[in-house]
Amino acid sequence: MRKLIEHSLMTLDGVFADPVAWGYRDYNEDERFRDGLGEVSACDAMLFGRVSYEASAPIFGQRTDAWAARMTAMKKYVFSAPLERADWNNSTIIRGDAVAEVAKLKDQEGGDLLIYGHTSLAEALFRERLIDVFQIALYPVILGHGRRFFRAGQNGKLRLIATKTYSKGGVRLTYEPQY
Repeated sequence: MRKLIEHSLMTLDGVFADPVAWGYRDYNEDERFRDGLGEVSACDAMLFGRVSYEASAPIFGQRTDAWAARMTAMKKYVFSAPLERADWNNSTIIRGDAVAEVAKLKDQEGGDLLIYGHTSLAEALFRERLIDVFQIALYPVILGHGRRFFRAGQNGKLRLIATKTYSKGGVRLTYEPQY
């Protein structure tokens, strides 16, 4: 059975929305790039909701670095009823019940599945116990406002399975939900 890995960028006070605005790029370094490239290289496909797909496709579809090239080459499943076209290479729109379709994808043979960000799609998959790993890139930024990673109605226990620190600050925390 394939695992579903959620990779999210987050501030110390738990804000994950709009990482460009809160300055995650100030902490970019070669090691973070290598880790991110390793993560996408180890997975067979990515999952997107409409909003994250529409935000990611123009950015990664035009970049030429190894990370973007891997994302462009890999299979992408876009869960959206209103989206009419998905032109980014190897993208397939899935209009049915996202939870049921992701459960089917996880049951298929192949490598792991990756979703970027704690999106509405990821929240629904977490509620239905379909996320197997949370990969959280925690940045040394405190905003005091913004959309928090976990909110009312989202609860559960997590088991820490790995940590990594970066020279420019911040850590990567890897957790397994304890369903």
